[in-house]
Amino acid sequence: MVFSVEETVSGNVVQVMDRRIGRRAFTMSAAAAAVAAGMLGGNAFAQDATPGASPIASGEGFKVAFLYVGPVGDLGWSYAHDEGRKYLEQVFPGIETSYSESVPETGADAERVIRDYAQKGYNLIVATSFGFMDATVNVAKQFPDTQFIHISGYKTAENLSTAFGKIEEPRYVSGQLAAAMAPSGKLGYVAAFPIPEVIRGINAFTLGVRKINPEATVQVVWTNTWYDPQKERQAAEALLDGGAEVIAQHQDTAGPQQAAEAAGKYGVGYNADMAPLAPKAVITCPIWHWGVYYASAVKGIMDGTWQSNAYWGGWQDGLVDLSPIADFVPATEKDNAVAEEQSFEAGDQTIFTIFTGPLKDQKGEEKVAEGTAMTGEELLAMTWFVEGVEGELPS
Repeated sequence: MVFSVEETVSGNVVQVMDRRIGRRAFTMSAAAAAVAAGMLGGNAFAQDATPGASPIASGEGFKVAFLYVGPVGDLGWSYAHDEGRKYLEQVFPGIETSYSESVPETGADAERVIRDYAQKGYNLIVATSFGFMDATVNVAKQFPDTQFIHISGYKTAENLSTAFGKIEEPRYVSGQLAAAMAPSGKLGYVAAFPIPEVIRGINAFTLGVRKINPEATVQVVWTNTWYDPQKERQAAEALLDGGAEVIAQHQDTAGPQQAAEAAGKYGVGYNADMAPLAPKAVITCPIWHWGVYYASAVKGIMDGTWQSNAYWGGWQDGLVDLSPIADFVPATEKDNAVAEEQSFEAGDQTIFTIFTGPLKDQKGEEKVAEGTAMTGEELLAMTWFVEGVEGELPS
């Protein structure tokens, strides 16, 4: 489960028992949720009454639809978003949610599915893959009274918002853990498509790796697919055959982790905790808590405070996280990772401090001067590899 939590809703408090490292308890109050809203313009999820006390509190009559690029059983990207959908049903018992899985990004399929939900009167439609962007834009123009959210895109309108998260933060920490499990300094990365979102994650992981081992390298193999278990596993096997001791990934299945386990090596998964599928290999996984964001968005739309926005939340907001660190990781390395994680959660670090100069590209040329932090716009348009990444960036 993406959240890996036990949740109870009582008044304006969501109590969460976190199992990431042991059992560390914390409370998300209305004030904490306001922080979690971040760029939502103050539309925090903070319930004013126990769900069920009023139509707004319960979500009664409100309908939300989700489009997924893969099957909900992928234990990856679509699974993570579907856990967020289920979280909405827990927080707002009267809400109605629906989803369509394995929707193609190309062709007319996405636009047809989105339009169908809009015609059926859904209040909010969430398209959860980059390739759904133009289809979402087209339908949003035709249904101005419906709210739309596109995940990972950059086009907005009066009734169309975008959302993504700083998954680079846990990727950075996972890179430090991975380096500790790769004494040779050779790591591999199975990557989907050469878009800024993926490139940024590879770079953050590599910077984490080289914080521990400045001479380490990360070899990248592209699959040009989000979901293809066989191709993902084959890519990982090629990296392992080349000497990689740890396999990281930006893919939607546990194929790369299973390949690592079969080879007696280690891996860093993605999207959800993949350890159950490769328990001897998975060090940890950068994961998503999409329900935090979805609950905030639904609350804002229901109470009339929602405005079009471009949301980019991080560890401090509760949107991104690390799954439990494996017991086979040395205690010292685990403690260091926990300390780093707590620093991000407290807001002592941000994605901008990860990408602060001096930074060189893979050719050794300076890209970011010492003491200069990359801007959000630069990060969202990143098309170059940091020093230590091996592999080509296709046009």
